[in-house]
Amino acid sequence: MMGPGWYLRRLSRMGPAEVVGRARHAVVQRQWRSALPTPPDWPAHPRFTAVLPAGVLGKVSGEAVARLLATADELMAGRAEFFGVERTDFAAPDWFLDPKTGRRAPSDVYAFDVPYRSEDTVGDIKQIWEPSRHQHLTVLAAAYALTSSPAYATRAAEHLRSWWAANPPLQGPHWVSGIELGIRLLSWVWTRRLLDGWPGAAELFEENPDFQLQLWHHQNWLATLRSHGSSANNHVIAEDAGLLAAACAFGWFPESAGWRTAAMRSLDVQLGRNTFASGLNAELASEYHGLVLELGLAAAVEADAAGTPVPDSTWDVLLRMTDALASIVDNRMRPPRQGDADDGFGLIVDGASTDRWASLLASGEALFGRLDWWPPIPGDDVRTPLLASLVSRTPRAAGVRPGRRPAHLRDAGMTILRSGPVWVRCDGGPHGFLSIAAHAHADALSLEVRHDGVDVLADPGTFCYHGEPQWRSYFRSTLGHNTLELAGRDQSVSGGPFLWTRHAVTKVLEVHTPDDGPSRWSAAHDGYAPALHRRTVELDGDELWIVDEVLGDGSPGSARLAFHFGPSVTVMLDGTTARLRWPAALDAPLVGEPSSTGGSAPAGSAAARSATGAGSAGESAPRAGSAADGRWAGSAGESAAEAGSASGGSAGSGGESAALAGSAAGGRWAGSAPEPAAAAGGGRPGSGELPADPVVGRVSGSLTGAVRTAVMELPSELAWTVHRGETEPPLGWYSAGFGRKEPATTLVGSGSPGHLTTLLRFS
Repeated sequence: MMGPGWYLRRLSRMGPAEVVGRARHAVVQRQWRSALPTPPDWPAHPRFTAVLPAGVLGKVSGEAVARLLATADELMAGRAEFFGVERTDFAAPDWFLDPKTGRRAPSDVYAFDVPYRSEDTVGDIKQIWEPSRHQHLTVLAAAYALTSSPAYATRAAEHLRSWWAANPPLQGPHWVSGIELGIRLLSWVWTRRLLDGWPGAAELFEENPDFQLQLWHHQNWLATLRSHGSSANNHVIAEDAGLLAAACAFGWFPESAGWRTAAMRSLDVQLGRNTFASGLNAELASEYHGLVLELGLAAAVEADAAGTPVPDSTWDVLLRMTDALASIVDNRMRPPRQGDADDGFGLIVDGASTDRWASLLASGEALFGRLDWWPPIPGDDVRTPLLASLVSRTPRAAGVRPGRRPAHLRDAGMTILRSGPVWVRCDGGPHGFLSIAAHAHADALSLEVRHDGVDVLADPGTFCYHGEPQWRSYFRSTLGHNTLELAGRDQSVSGGPFLWTRHAVTKVLEVHTPDDGPSRWSAAHDGYAPALHRRTVELDGDELWIVDEVLGDGSPGSARLAFHFGPSVTVMLDGTTARLRWPAALDAPLVGEPSSTGGSAPAGSAAARSATGAGSAGESAPRAGSAADGRWAGSAGESAAEAGSASGGSAGSGGESAALAGSAAGGRWAGSAPEPAAAAGGGRPGSGELPADPVVGRVSGSLTGAVRTAVMELPSELAWTVHRGETEPPLGWYSAGFGRKEPATTLVGSGSPGHLTTLLRFS
């Protein structure tokens, strides 16, 4: 639970209007405790008319259907996975159980008395909330719609009846957070739509007094307690989207027309506030860009289908968000891993192996049309033809769409440098959104570097929100990102797990991104004022130069420069030279192929939310433990070819042999050309050639096929150490998705700040 200090810090980030609004909410919650609001009479014979057009289900490809049914059949067998925790009790789930801790949240407590932030009391609240978003039910309902098999419909109905009985209005943890209610309403709309034609659909929904009660209380809650002020981020989008969709599809209450109008107006305003003019989500958290876009598209389509006018400004924001997504993905359709990520989806009607980002772009193409510079969209999905079929007219947006692929999204401070298979994200944007910047990380001037979609220099991710403060702090810390830390502290000051009380201010100084030739980016931030950290990055073919400078008067304290590698990258550090290798990615995955993007689709099967984002399937899991200079730090099961034996350190973990590696003195490869000197600190080093890695082409064992390599010349002014899977304190970790973490190699250079030059060269 949060102490008094947190409440004071949180209050300090609110304006007067928000304080008044929160006081009003507190009064309402107190009134509801003593007397629940009373719903109006239900119409005598309500009819559900928000059905899919005839013939649209026949437009879904057989491939997309097969993926969907694979996930639905896992659910029918009682198997599901949420945030890395497998459940085998999902035939008849306990809606209050956290399978990770074994704790059970109280089900008979007034909702606003549930201490949902206390893992000791309720367990991991995300594990409890996620199944109750009922997105697995839209998967089952879609399976029924596409097969007419009543077993899927029957199971969905059983779960709904069970949930409604166990969760009376305003009782228990599922009535605490508006985002949960909003997404749940959207799931109910699509579950009813996809079950149309099943003989029990009307009895389950419009003729069911339990559903009537739940539906009204969900909408009344959202209309009364909408998020606002410093909390008006993705939560308010979900609240508006759920209220709007339900009031359109189930518009049977006297309040429905007013709810539709208010929700549409609010959604239009909040989408605009939550989105930069460039189209990127203002929270600067890539997965929340996907969540908000999914919610916005689903709500706008629902309103349009019901004849509720959707402002052109709403369509314009959704169009800009779609174009922005197309502009920032790498050549494997992966967006950046910036800021928080909790694997949240707005609407799921696809199988777990459907690529989320390709599906979003496919929906954008169907609604708005693609531009010439968009990346090719692999495969297809279930959701796109269904969404597109509900739109009564082709959305027209007033804005001018980019004529070429944007590389610098100025207002968001995101710059993408590209050269062949090399993709680099440079972070020069605002710290976060609104006064609390809830989902921001202390990552100013950080980089992500990928080669053919594989994380080389990786953003470590998020891992957790509640219950594990040490891990929450690490994954959003400055040291946890590919940037420079001064004086042992973060650039921005944290006041709690979703609260920043001081925000570093970053300014982009130079951007040069021609269609051909070297690209360059430079930016600085004041997070260590009066010292100023300035970083310059240049990508020239297969060479990436990184120059870090600390400017200003006075002593800024000691520096630590961190480089975090993706979990599939093996690292050998010899002095200030790091040799890298990783399995080459397979051909770009089509939608439906096992995806390693970390952005795969819905919960429901063991494959759901399990992608690592590390590259191709078949990449081995990282090896635990740390590595000293001259040792390989890398993935388990590495073959002899990559293990190596060095007199300066051990060759690796069990299972490796030295058969192909040979012996190298001092950590150098046997038979290799002379190692290059470390990059000088006075600027970009000379043009001397780096030696080719002699081991390439001799790898066997678990890393069959091509292996990619790179050499990293680190600043010689710093003392470099290797870290991997350390816990006291945490260092050397990668989180592929919420609730999951695995060891990965981190290099940390410690010493005095100054003019530090790093060169990364891909072979």
